[in-house]
Amino acid sequence: MLQACLADPEVTELRALVRRPTGVTHPKLREVVHTDDLDYGVVSNAFSGVDTCLFCLGISVRQVPDEAGYRRIHRDFPMVAAQILREQSPGAIFHYLSGSGAGLHSRWMWARVKAESERDLMAEYGATCWRPAMIGGRPTAPPPLILAMLRPVLKLLFRPIKTAYVENEAIGRGMLRATVLGIRNRIIENAAIRDLAAGRSID
Repeated sequence: MLQACLADPEVTELRALVRRPTGVTHPKLREVVHTDDLDYGVVSNAFSGVDTCLFCLGISVRQVPDEAGYRRIHRDFPMVAAQILREQSPGAIFHYLSGSGAGLHSRWMWARVKAESERDLMAEYGATCWRPAMIGGRPTAPPPLILAMLRPVLKLLFRPIKTAYVENEAIGRGMLRATVLGIRNRIIENAAIRDLAAGRSID
């Protein structure tokens, strides 16, 4: 996401809310260190005068298996961010990174929580919700050992399948293009993410 924004010539400033400095330096980048994702009051100006918010915060259900904790991160956090965005930049588009397989009636807790978040964010804030499948690129945190071992094989198998694989940076490019096109209040599945990232139109 970060590299996609920095590489896009239409992005003139990137404000990144981070828990700790990334170590990345760029003329476009302004990092704001903030650790309370339920209260953005002290950094509300970071949301002022922007065109979009790419909300990509999340964690694996393996790391937070209880529903209350998972819901706090994947529903409460984005709802608070969307609210402050609307207050500070009423015309901005809120992009929520969800996941392929999200569904209100899924047997999987994580899928239900993400689907509820999609529903509420679209209803309240006209959010655009993104459902990537397998995501390629360098992970932000070390993956489980078995996944790290399988990743090269899975990438080779799934990369040609449009509905099953997408590069991390392509999600960022897709979100930025959707912002330019004014796409709001809809769910974007993996194949459409790849189309948007490649400059193609979607239905």
